[in-house]
Amino acid sequence: MTEVVAALIWNGNRFMACQRPAHKARGLLWEFVGGKVEPGETKQQALIRECREELDVTIAVDDVFMEVTHEYPDLTVHLTLFHASIAEGTPKLLEHNDIKWITTAEIDQLAFCPADQEILERLKVQ
Repeated sequence: MTEVVAALIWNGNRFMACQRPAHKARGLLWEFVGGKVEPGETKQQALIRECREELDVTIAVDDVFMEVTHEYPDLTVHLTLFHASIAEGTPKLLEHNDIKWITTAEIDQLAFCPADQEILERLKVQ
C-alpha cells in the first residue's frame, strides 16, 4: 500500500483543486495537492515537501480532515487529507496542468480522481 498525503487548503469559502498533468497516471483529473510519503518522513513533512515542489509555497499543516483507502488497478493508496493553509508564497503551476479555487457547490463540475470521491461527498454536506 502506498501512503499518500494531501492538503485541503481553503481561501474563504473556496478550496484548492489541482489538475494532474496529462502525461501522468489519471492525467487531467483533479485532486488535492500532495503526493507520496518518502521513507523517513512523517506525513506532515511529506505534505510540506510536496507543496513546495508542486506549488512553490510553504504550508502550515493542521489536523487530519479524513483518511481513505482506495484501490486503483495499478496501486492501492492510503490517503490522509490534512487541513492546511498557505503560510508563504503564491501557488505556481510547477507540476499541475491547472489550479482552481472552487466552492463545495462546484465539486461536481470537475472530474476528480476516484480516491477523492468519498472526501468530496463529505465536503458537500458540511
